Amino acid sequence: MDKLYWLDQIKLQDRAKVGDKAFYLSKIIQRGYPVVPGFVVPAEILRQFLENLNSSESLVADLPHSSLHLDVTNWRQLQQVASRLRQEILTATVPQDWVSTIFQAAREWPTGCLILRPTLAVANATSGMKNISGLLESVFCQCEPEAIASALKRTWSQIFRARSLLYWQRAGINLQQISLAVLVQPVENAIASGLLRANSSGWEIEATWGLGIAIALGEVQPDVYYIQQAVGVVEQQLGNKMLAYGVGDAAVGAFSEPVSKSALTPDYTCLSTYLLPEAQQKQYALQEEYLQQIITLGTQLVSELGKTFTIKWTITEQTASSKLYITQVSSPHVITHAHFIRGLGAAGGRVVATALVIINPLQKPEELPKGVILVIPAIAPDWLPLLQQVGGIITEQGGLTSHAAILARELGIAAVVNATSATTLIKTGERLLLDGDRGEVYRLRGEGESGKRGEMERRKVVENPLHLPTSPSCPPFTSHSPMIATQLLVNLSQSSLIEQVQNFPVDGVGLLRSELMVLNILDGQHPNGWILGGRQAELLERWSKQIMQFAHAFAPRPIFYRSLDWPQDLTSLSNNLPSSSQSMLGERGTFSYLQNPAVFELELQALASVQQAGYSNVNLLLPFVRTVEEFVFCRRKVEQALLTEVSQFQLWMMAEVPSVLFLLPEYVKAGAGGISIGTNDLTQLLLGVDREQGQLGKVFNERHPAVMGAIAQLIQMAKSAGIPCSICGQAPALYPEIIDQLVEWGITSISVEPEAVERTYQAIARAEQRLILAAARRELKDGKK
Repeated sequence: MDKLYWLDQIKLQDRAKVGDKAFYLSKIIQRGYPVVPGFVVPAEILRQFLENLNSSESLVADLPHSSLHLDVTNWRQLQQVASRLRQEILTATVPQDWVSTIFQAAREWPTGCLILRPTLAVANATSGMKNISGLLESVFCQCEPEAIASALKRTWSQIFRARSLLYWQRAGINLQQISLAVLVQPVENAIASGLLRANSSGWEIEATWGLGIAIALGEVQPDVYYIQQAVGVVEQQLGNKMLAYGVGDAAVGAFSEPVSKSALTPDYTCLSTYLLPEAQQKQYALQEEYLQQIITLGTQLVSELGKTFTIKWTITEQTASSKLYITQVSSPHVITHAHFIRGLGAAGGRVVATALVIINPLQKPEELPKGVILVIPAIAPDWLPLLQQVGGIITEQGGLTSHAAILARELGIAAVVNATSATTLIKTGERLLLDGDRGEVYRLRGEGESGKRGEMERRKVVENPLHLPTSPSCPPFTSHSPMIATQLLVNLSQSSLIEQVQNFPVDGVGLLRSELMVLNILDGQHPNGWILGGRQAELLERWSKQIMQFAHAFAPRPIFYRSLDWPQDLTSLSNNLPSSSQSMLGERGTFSYLQNPAVFELELQALASVQQAGYSNVNLLLPFVRTVEEFVFCRRKVEQALLTEVSQFQLWMMAEVPSVLFLLPEYVKAGAGGISIGTNDLTQLLLGVDREQGQLGKVFNERHPAVMGAIAQLIQMAKSAGIPCSICGQAPALYPEIIDQLVEWGITSISVEPEAVERTYQAIARAEQRLILAAARRELKDGKK
């Protein structure tokens, strides 16, 4: 190794050697700004390392000179190739003189903990393709030779992860274009850490206690401060910060409780995680002094970076004082911000693709070009078959629990909703970057199509979208993941997702949405149309097969099939499915079964067919039950269909109409075996707001005290009645901080969309650990009396 590149000595011509992340930090530190010191292991070291793997069977050795053609649609093959590539790197030996050089340089710092940050340069990449932060993750290690060698290999190996290989292939990037350097910096204990996002419309500061890794992993909801440069802080929101990260045992203080590394931090070997006392959780992480220091620093950076930039910062603990440092700075001007749209981030992920604008959602096309970002005023459920082709969704209306949001989250499509005037500001054919995590849409510089091109026929406007991987919201499941007592279930409707989801650590399917499940088999007709047309037997066979796919995949784990929540007087689905505003108080739920029981009876026949095929794990969940009389009517229909002849069968009801708060004991007497709280409708009816309606949608708040009080009451009533209580609305996925309360109140199970399973699992584990710790403290306290 010829040399290391220290941040305060990097020159312009070194950019390709040190990567963009280190290069931009070097520009800032050389202009006198406070940056955590560090040095870079240059990109040519990785190339030399790969070339040294000269085994005849080595797949890695040829990579610097290979385009690595892969069938990225074959996920199993992609995983196998990625696993072999990474294994070769991780088992290889780093030359001792390289390790010694890095170790001797790192010993100049007093801390025993290091962070290795991947810093990437991609030759001849387009502007949009450079925005790939989150694709590669930082690695922490002890400042010891063996640990440094291992961490270096783990950092390098990330460019051969399956998601990385998929990205390079989709982006048209050859491996020869990639230069991966490694920035090495010391890690010290921090009072607080976070980030500052700045743009022309205002600033946003996020902050949490301890190190910023807690934000990166999604293990805390940070405090947020909204800043206007002219007036200062205009609004601030307290986050949900149960834990903090520190360096080894040095973070242990009088006000913190250590958490087992194996449960929460299996991969961060020099870090410790600590539960914060309740008093500290309820405090803002930034004192006024620190907040003003960050604002002052941001004001100074405007002259260097322009009005739009993002920095990560940390306030370290010094012997006699504290000091604010910059740890990362975004590469400025990667994206053109002149045509910036902000809405609500409804489904996570980022995608670069071409826009397709549809002004009138009632004029539904027969098909959509594959991979487009669909821009539309609003989306009804009958658009589901078309949505499976799109790369992203932008709607002008709706909130986080709107049809568009729910559909996008289940299908894994990045989405932004409530983006005002999106169909006016965006033109068909424009190249966009959609960020579903932050609720932001950008028009990419130099990639928009001309006006004439934008008017070309729709099927010509786009090819494959470019998905930009984001940092995982929580650590992946490992053998060290803690066991949880609260059942974790998944919400599903699409059989195409079964293979992906069936091996998740879930206890079953808490909500099988029939309305979305059957859209793919109805050929645009309402079930009534099939029955009136004499095709009931054919429909029954299709319906049974759909349910049976889920029953087979998850057996013996239970599945809760929710029967249709549609009006029963329709014959066609075309432009007739009700929107939320039309149907919330209309003819829906079990009331519609009284008016016309034909379709409900067909559903029961389908469930009976599944039972007759040998599956006893499918249960029935009744939607939108208004009265006990409606429930009794449905129970009798269930008995007539002989479903209760199978001993494992359970008949549950949705708890979403507020009358259930007064009638639950009567429902239990009538035969309700359990309830599932539907927070979407419950919130609308308790607060009198329509989640789909523009400004009213912003008032929709599932964390409102009235809603949380109702949930607590339902859980307690269910416990008193001796029946299980689940929750399957969007609230736990959107606001994981409420899981603490749900677990404390005694919820039986929590059911979420597939994309939220990992973070919900971790949130449940932390909530249960916190209860155990609180009980131990009480027992210890009582023992001292």
